[in-house]
Amino acid sequence: MIVSVPDSAQKLFPGVVFSGDRSSNKVYLTFDDGPIPEVTLPILDILKQQKALATFFEVGENVYQHPDIHQRILDEGHMVANHTFNHLSGWKSTSKKYLENIEKANELIQSNYFRPPYGRISPKQLRCVKDAGYEVIYWDILSKDYNKSVSPEECLNNVASNLQSGSIILMHDSLKAKKNVLTVLPKLLEIIKTKGLEFARVDQL
Repeated sequence: MIVSVPDSAQKLFPGVVFSGDRSSNKVYLTFDDGPIPEVTLPILDILKQQKALATFFEVGENVYQHPDIHQRILDEGHMVANHTFNHLSGWKSTSKKYLENIEKANELIQSNYFRPPYGRISPKQLRCVKDAGYEVIYWDILSKDYNKSVSPEECLNNVASNLQSGSIILMHDSLKAKKNVLTVLPKLLEIIKTKGLEFARVDQL
């Protein structure tokens, strides 16, 4: 099970950010697919209690349905970023429609940071997105919190065993990930603190 992205694979995607400065003491906690009341709200409660910053890659239609949660994310000092309007896979869309979907989401999200759903984007789409002024952010640690065959213990280990300075950690504030992410997050935050690492937003890369 691949949960960390090797440097050799990262070189295949020029101009895409997979991690931050390895000499820093910062880590970048990110959540995809929200905002969803049942998951995003308790995540925000945990982050507030632990005084941790995060970046939320939001789906436009979820922002449209839950603008109050979107605003709470901002009010509490976190960052929002674009994850298309309806979680569109680049592999199932033309470049034109893909960019239109991103721009539609950005009318609500208003961020020049973007992460492709599923990580699926063609070279042509990547060029279009970057030409439109977006910074494309991937990750170097995948928690697998959305996978029902992955236990909370395995999910936590996926992150903790690969954690290092500059890591961009991918988790999800989605219904599929609810059990794992809400169980794992408090423990993960404590591990990060114990290692002497600081929480930062993606715009602080």
